[in-house]
Amino acid sequence: MFGDQEIQNGGPPPGFHLLTRVGIRSFGTCRTLVLILTFIAYACYHASRKPTSIVKSVLDPEATKNKSFLNLYSPSPNFKPWPIGQVFIRNYGLVGIDNRTEIQKNLSIGKLGSKGWAPFNGEDGTAKLGEIDVAFLSFYSLGMYVAGHLGDRLDLRLFLTIGMMGSGIFVGLFGMGYFWNIHSFVFYLLMQINAGLFQATGWPSVVAVIGNWFGKRKRGLIMGIWNAHTSVGNISGSLLAASVLQHGWGWSFILPGALIFCGGIMVYLFLPAYPEDVGLPSPYRFKAHGDEGRSDTKDGVLDIERGSIDRNDKGAVGDNRRSESMIRKTSAVGLIEACMIPGVIPFALCLFFSKLVAYTFLYWLPFYLSQTEIGGEYMSVKSAGNLSTLFDVGGIVGGILAGYISDRLNARAITAASFMYIAIPSLILYRSYGSVSISLNVILMMISGLFVNGPYALITTAVSADLGTHSSLKGNSRALATVTAIIDGTGSAGAALGPLLTGFISRKGWNAVFYMLVIAALIAGLLLSSLVCSEIREKLHEGKSISPERRAQQHSGGSATEPLLGE
Repeated sequence: MFGDQEIQNGGPPPGFHLLTRVGIRSFGTCRTLVLILTFIAYACYHASRKPTSIVKSVLDPEATKNKSFLNLYSPSPNFKPWPIGQVFIRNYGLVGIDNRTEIQKNLSIGKLGSKGWAPFNGEDGTAKLGEIDVAFLSFYSLGMYVAGHLGDRLDLRLFLTIGMMGSGIFVGLFGMGYFWNIHSFVFYLLMQINAGLFQATGWPSVVAVIGNWFGKRKRGLIMGIWNAHTSVGNISGSLLAASVLQHGWGWSFILPGALIFCGGIMVYLFLPAYPEDVGLPSPYRFKAHGDEGRSDTKDGVLDIERGSIDRNDKGAVGDNRRSESMIRKTSAVGLIEACMIPGVIPFALCLFFSKLVAYTFLYWLPFYLSQTEIGGEYMSVKSAGNLSTLFDVGGIVGGILAGYISDRLNARAITAASFMYIAIPSLILYRSYGSVSISLNVILMMISGLFVNGPYALITTAVSADLGTHSSLKGNSRALATVTAIIDGTGSAGAALGPLLTGFISRKGWNAVFYMLVIAALIAGLLLSSLVCSEIREKLHEGKSISPERRAQQHSGGSATEPLLGE
């Protein structure tokens, strides 16, 4: 019933007048602003998801059950994990005081939590940690479908603002459980459920905003670079949460919660969700009239970027009275209609297993590192949290590389499937040889991050945006949030399943967990087989029929859309 609803965009952001005074007036500068603001916004989302993975070993210190506990919180003097060293690791001991003595003092006041934190410190503590993870991710997945549906029907700037502020509140409330001395499992479960629902507003919204401002030219590379916000958020969230852990685990939630809340204020004040909101034409305007050729120049820059916003034009950024032609009145696309777009279902199912692998690392890697003897030593909880960020460093490279390769090959499915297949030996090598030394662990961890996060980044960005502006939609970009929600919502169901299964399977040993990850990566690649075959056939056909001039044009940066998703 929503499919026939008409939507009218909101006006310019309240703070946009200030930006026009510092030169943010042309289409190009506005588009750069949108890239930066959405990058920061989603980095805040991911930063606020990291605290649970950082504090796991404090809430449920499994290490207290073996003789290596003190090593976990206080590495031996000779243990300086490369490349962390003393840059990120801060000893808990004070000058002139034995480190272990100080640790025992902190344990007695509950800062490091040798006894853990009820209700997570019992025999079923690991399972309960897995349950709160799956609660967050399950409601995040369910909320994604609703959020995408609403995102195509509501003002994206306001929708994103509410989501960020709500996320910040509930992440912060989880941390307040430490200061309020709350030990009710239901309390922490409800905080995670509500946080998951509000977090679901983020991804469909930011992808839709980017899609509103960017055409398809070189989309894979642009969005591959832009998608680094995921890893930047994970890294900053890990470092922020770990940096205050010694002051009480509650601070590890409160600071990231405050960060995303402030990010919501920034979005409300400055983010133009649609070009029309600030008096600029949509990049899809020409395409909707069947004149695609007018929208691109030979170097891939929109002709309309030469236009600019007149600061004295109140119709653009003043009293919100734009001409009728600048008001988008388009029919939003329903869920069933969006599912019928070619490629949506295969990529959604692939992302289910891809995110299962990625989010298992996101939520359990710090715990795994702190519980695993590496180079003959156990590292501290804080060191494990810091070291785990290097997985995301590899993910940044993987996202950019996958986007670039898919642009050059004009083949999203081939690129994504290839990365998933290569991830399999990477995971096996990491589990088999990651414990030999810190240096080797870091190298193998970054390689695994590259191949695990590469296809995940590609599917959730460029592929989602391609499908959300598919030719079958006849220039209607109102499917962007809906399609993104279907793909990432399905993927998030896998993201919920992975950490949950890990909580139970890890009882049988970490080898069993890695077997699960390898199988998931294999299935993810196989699910794209039909699309891969279609792309290969298309490439063979192009090789026979394409002219030398056209081939030269493609190699110099032609269309960034793979054949199945062609316009």
